[in-house]
Amino acid sequence: MSERAGLVVSLTINRFQARSWWHGWRKMALDGRHLRHVPGLRFVRLLGTGRGGDLTLSADPLRWARFAVWQDRAAFEQFEHSLFHRREFPLLAESYTVIMRPVQWHGAWDGALPFGAGTPGGVPAPSAPVAVLTRATLRPSKLRAFWQAVPASQRALHAQPGLLAALGVGEAPLLRQATFSLWRDAASMRRFAYADGEHRTVIARTRRERWYREELFARFEVLASRGSWNGRDPLQAMTGEGRDV
Repeated sequence: MSERAGLVVSLTINRFQARSWWHGWRKMALDGRHLRHVPGLRFVRLLGTGRGGDLTLSADPLRWARFAVWQDRAAFEQFEHSLFHRREFPLLAESYTVIMRPVQWHGAWDGALPFGAGTPGGVPAPSAPVAVLTRATLRPSKLRAFWQAVPASQRALHAQPGLLAALGVGEAPLLRQATFSLWRDAASMRRFAYADGEHRTVIARTRRERWYREELFARFEVLASRGSWNGRDPLQAMTGEGRDV
């Protein structure tokens, strides 16, 4: 069996209470040392977030994200019940976690291949919600062009009827940016990716003008969700309750 056959990916979005705002900054700086030793955790990145649902130049000091790749679902669940994780709860105003299975990807993240080499070519069920991560390290000389193009691409994204939620995240100001989005189904996501004119124009420019020093695109089948994101579970639109399969 392939070593990646049981891989699961989690994205946790934590919003800290206003009185605990500094804990987000502290955990961003210090948690990496602990996470390196978590059993079954193959890859992890701690991320700041933009305000609202957009990729923006302004950061949200209360909201932070943790993107993680696990060797299997059991390793993820063990972490979820760990003392380290439980200690976060009193500090938080809300928390939301999406658990996913990677089905298609290309590119690298800081030179690493988070989901392994190649792609399994998996296909989610037609009615299953999907998630998309796009991540890039920008060339300094292309920063102005990139950030000038962002508003148009964000307008196009949020106009899509199949979009359930979106979030801009980053590892470093300006240079290392990513977007995460949840979609009603793969067909909705493809309509945006291949049919929207503004989005296609921006994508074409990124390639023609070589905006990125490194990039990663990944598509996931959503397996489960827990908690709330801005007071709700976006996947309630699919099932009426948090999804878990």
